[in-house]
Parts: sequence; C-alpha cells; structure tokens
Amino acid sequence: GVNALIKEDKVLQATFPNVRSEHSLVKKHLSPEVWAKLKDHKTKTTNSTLMDCIVCAVELDNQHVGIYGADEDSYRDFAPLFDPLILDYHGLSSNFSHTSDMDSTKVTVKIADEGPIVSTRIRVGRNIEGFGLSPGITKQQRIDLEKMMEKAFGTLEGPLAGKYFPLLGMDSATKQQLIDDHFLFMEGDKNLQLAGMERDWPEGRGIFHNAAKEFLVWVNEEDQLRIISMQKGGNVNEVFERLAKGIAAIEKSVASSAGKKFQLHPKYGYLHSCPSNLGTGMRASVHVHLPGWVKAGRDKLKARCEQLGLQPRGSRGESGGDTGDLFDISNKHRLGYSEVELVTKMIEGVNALIKEDKKLQ
Repeated sequence: GVNALIKEDKVLQATFPNVRSEHSLVKKHLSPEVWAKLKDHKTKTTNSTLMDCIVCAVELDNQHVGIYGADEDSYRDFAPLFDPLILDYHGLSSNFSHTSDMDSTKVTVKIADEGPIVSTRIRVGRNIEGFGLSPGITKQQRIDLEKMMEKAFGTLEGPLAGKYFPLLGMDSATKQQLIDDHFLFMEGDKNLQLAGMERDWPEGRGIFHNAAKEFLVWVNEEDQLRIISMQKGGNVNEVFERLAKGIAAIEKSVASSAGKKFQLHPKYGYLHSCPSNLGTGMRASVHVHLPGWVKAGRDKLKARCEQLGLQPRGSRGESGGDTGDLFDISNKHRLGYSEVELVTKMIEGVNALIKEDKKLQ
C-alpha cells in the first residue's frame, strides 16, 4: 500500500504545475488533489483545460489572482479551484448572495461640489452566452460575435446611435482619431497575450461610440464587451443613467436578433474573464483634483480611500504613475454589492474626500 502511494505521489508531482507567482491566489488554493481531479477535463464551449486558465500564474512571477475563465463552463467545471479563490479575492463568505440593480433612479445622492472634478467614467463588462470568454473564445466565435454586435449597434437610437469601427483594416486617420480620443485599445499586454486573449489580432475586434463620444463599447478585448459611459464634469448620475440605457438597448437587441442573453451566474452575477470583475464588473470613477491630500501624503489618501471602500490611482490608470494632484478615484468592490450601491458609495466617498481636501489645503 505504501509503495503504491509513493508511486502515485511521484506521478502527481511530475504533472503538478510549478506556479511561479509565489504570492498568487492560484498558488494558495491549487492543491495536488484538486489538480489531479481536474487536470484532464476539457470545457464544452471552448475545449479549454485548467492549465489554460492558470497559465499566467504558472509562467509569470507577478500575478495576484493568476487565473482567468476560458468560458462560462470554466467557473462551473473548475469550481473546486475557482470558488475558494473568488471568495478569498472578494473577501466574502460562502453564503453571500449577489444581486444586480441597474436602476439609475435609485441613486439619490449627487456630487456636492463638482469644481475639482474633471471627468466621470463608468464601465462594466458583459459576455454573451454560447461564446467563449476572451481567453478561450475560438476564432469563429469571435467573428460571429462581432457580426452580432455590429447588428446590435445598428439598432441603437437617439443619443446612443453611433458608428462601429473594426480594428481589422482600420485606416491610419481613423486610428489616430481613436488614439487622440483615448478610445483605442492596443495589443501587447503580457497577461492578455499569455492568457490567449490576443490570438488572431486584430480580427473580430473593434470599437463603437455614439456621436457625442460619451457612450463607448469595446468588442472582444479582455471581455467580449466593455461598455463605457463618460463625460466631462461630475454628473455621475447622468453617466450612470446613460450606461444603464445603453446596456438595456444592447441586451434587448441581442435577445431579439440572436436569442442570446448575457452570461449571468446564479451566485457570481455577470461573468467576466477575470474573477476580479465578477458580479457587477463595474468601475465607476472620477478624475478629481485633491491638492490637500497630496499635501497630507499619498499614503494617507490611500488609507482614507480604503475606509470609504474606494480605490485611488494616478489619473493615467494602473501603471501611469504620478500625475500631480489629479487622481482617479473609483469603487473598490465588484461582487456582493449592486451597481446602485457601488455608484452611491463612490459618490458619497468622493464627497467626503473633496470636503476633507479643502480642510487639508
């Protein structure tokens, strides 16, 4: 019996992946037992394996999460790894429940002082059932999805109406305009490449925006759809209302033309490629000048944001570095809170920061 165990253990060790991201959640939650149970399974939608999902944690040494869903099935088929990892990342207990609420009329608070605010932006991700998520989506699925979205964009009316710009065959003038507008997404992200999200670039990808350039959809980037509403100033309520209307219009069009719905998990809400975006997939943010907080110290701002359930960044995004006293302040949470709750929390938090900033000046 012992000999058999030793032999089996050696086989396990030989195939158990060496996870290079030492501090990742994959390293923490992937056990030899879970690996042995799931390693040979392939998902139905995209024929993906567990190794396909964890490749970033295995190959790179800088991952925090380290896992992507290849398709809707991944979250179900590989649940013994996904479930504990998701709860750990989002700081939730196993009996939590997630409810979506996009009713913008329920946001009853407003930004009290719009003076220091430069702009407002709210984005969500959405993925459509029957197609793989970006890490696993097949070439044909990606092309079919783009065609379906072009059709859906054509049905948008009034202030939402606009034009779709496919990346494939895009002329240099259009490309430059989209770069100038800060609308264009680029290839070359190490994580996305390794996870399989940049295969067949740029085919099947593109950008839609309305005439006013305040409603925007990225097609087949990290998620099948990244839906964005934005405008100058601090009218968060207006930005949220536009987003809600746009999502509802796209959802209606996709349902009537293709009979498809958004991927919605009974526990995790709207599914996304990255488990960090599960639930709402929402990032509601303002660019705001906070000179008083710069004076007090960035560490103090970070700690205060943590108390308020907010996340501060430089206004150039995650890796953009120092931008004087201009900060990007957004909701920290995604899962376990409704969209209405997150937008409300962001507004209340920003109001508090601006008020405190005046005292700190």
